[in-house]
Formats: sequence, structure tokens, C-alpha cells
Amino acid sequence: MHTNKITTFYTKKQAITEPIGFSHSPLKPYLLMEKMKKVGLNNHLEIQSEFSPFENKDFEIAHTISYVENFFSGKGASATSNGLDWNKQFAESVRYTNSSLYHAQKYSLENPECITFSPTSGFHHARPESGSAFCTFSGQVISALKLYRDTDLSKKYGNSIKTAWIDLDGHFGNSIGDAQRHDSDIKKAIPEGFNLNPSGVGNTYLENLKLGLEKIANAILQDEIQSVCFAQGADSHEEDDLGGQVGTKGWIKAHEMVFEMIKNVSNTRKKAVPLTLSLFGGYRQDDYDSVLNLHMKNITSCLNILGGNSLVFEIEDELSSDFRKPKIVIKEQKI
Repeated sequence: MHTNKITTFYTKKQAITEPIGFSHSPLKPYLLMEKMKKVGLNNHLEIQSEFSPFENKDFEIAHTISYVENFFSGKGASATSNGLDWNKQFAESVRYTNSSLYHAQKYSLENPECITFSPTSGFHHARPESGSAFCTFSGQVISALKLYRDTDLSKKYGNSIKTAWIDLDGHFGNSIGDAQRHDSDIKKAIPEGFNLNPSGVGNTYLENLKLGLEKIANAILQDEIQSVCFAQGADSHEEDDLGGQVGTKGWIKAHEMVFEMIKNVSNTRKKAVPLTLSLFGGYRQDDYDSVLNLHMKNITSCLNILGGNSLVFEIEDELSSDFRKPKIVIKEQKI
């Protein structure tokens, strides 16, 4: 039903090369793509790098003109309201991260059999008038509104495009709700109840996710939702510095549940569900490789469950040298 490779919207221009604060998320696109090369996962990606960066007017869909202009010029509090240091390279990179998400989601709608991937973070806490919590602009909101208003896609689907977000980041994404005070159409583009952030810990978290996935599955079958975006959110892992809902087995299970839902719905309606993957949080300062390994495990699960591959890529907990915090290490180095 879905193709056996993931179409990935990535250019080195969407990543920075030096840390700019506590969060490594601005570095993550580059770090993850380079590590995937080392283990062979890049052989299962189709890279799309020729997409144009967003202009100021694109960001103004979800943000005030003054915030957009002040951020890109590095002026005042707006430049660092995301909790990160400002520099020109970072400012230019967010033009590409936000564009990557939009182009990935649009491509999946134009080619629903192709799973798409935007290796990006830094969206779901941004507010119309500022950044917040390591997030600069509301990429989710911008993409959803642009696609909701896309008349060609509306004709193809016989309906305005409505998006469901499955957000397994460890922190509730407020940007979609906050965007309502800037543009009320976001209520239609991402309908109420379809920004899924599971709550609870352990089995409670997984049960909450199960109920949310059932709601999304029914909405897709009723043609109330046309596109699904899935944020991996490594900070929902219990060893993360800022998150902590489930252990390694539970984290893997949660992500497999998403892909199984997409597979089952695609089979039921006999056509592929448009699916876009993204990254979002993950904050292990002692061992950032653990964050990257979780993301790579999720990509492998997607390739196997939806792409029909049989890739062996195992991760496991390994006690660190100080015996305090387990690392999440790769068991199989090459795939």
C-alpha cells in the first residue's frame, strides 16, 4: 500500500552546526541524517532537497508581522523568545525547517502512497506573537492552513484538507490552540480533538494513545481527516532530561501503534493514508546519541510496518559508566 522508502525533505540549510543553547533540536536534522548514513538507514530514504525556503509572508500566516520581522532581523526580545541564542545561520535555518514540513505534507497528499519525512523540530510551542520553549514558529499551523486553502488539493480530495497531528513529544503542543487568536481557520484545518498528545505514564499513556488513535482512524474512514502528521518526540522517553512517560519498550510500542493504525486504515479503505513524519523534542545532555537512536528505531519501524521491509535494527538499554542513567544503544550497527 505504501512504498518501501521514505521521501525525506532535507537540506543541510535546515540545520545549524554549533549549539545555540540548552536544546540540541536545531542541530538534530544534521546529526540524525549523518548518523543514519553510518548505519545504512539513508539507503531507505529518497532525499528531496530542492525545496525553497519560506519567506516572511509564509510565517505571517500564523504570526504577527512585528514578531516575524523582529526575529529575522535579530531585534529585541523577539530574537530570543524561543529560549535560544540568535544568530544569522539559525534564523535562516528556520526558513527551511518550516518549509520542509509543509513540502513533505503536501507531497504526501499529492502522492499518498509515499510516506514523507521532515527531519525537523521547534514548532509546537511557538505563539502568534513570540517563540516559546525552544520553538520559533508554528510550522504545524502554517502547513495546515496552507494546505486547507489549497484549491487544487481540495478538488483532488473532494474536500478541504484537514490534518490530524499525533504528537508523542513529552510536552503538550500549545501552538495549534494558540493560533486560533491569530486565524480562526485553524479550527477547521486541524479540527478540535485532533491534536493528539497522550497523557499519563506507562500503561496509562499507551491506553490514552490507543483511544486517540481509534478516534483518528474513524475520522479518516469518515473522510473527516485527509492527512496525518506524526511527531516522534523522543522526550516522552523516561530517561529524557525534560520528559518521561514510558521506558524503551513502551516508547517503541507507542510508535508501532501509530504505524499499525495507519496500515489498518489504509487496508480497510483500500488506499494509502497520507502520512508525514517529523521529530520534535529530545533533551539528553549526557548522551544525545540515545535521542538519535530512538528516532532511528522509529524510522525503521515505519519502514517495516508500512513499507513492507524486514530491516533488523535493535536498540536496548545499557547501563552508563556512572551507573546512574541507562543509555539507549544500537545493538545492530548496520542494516
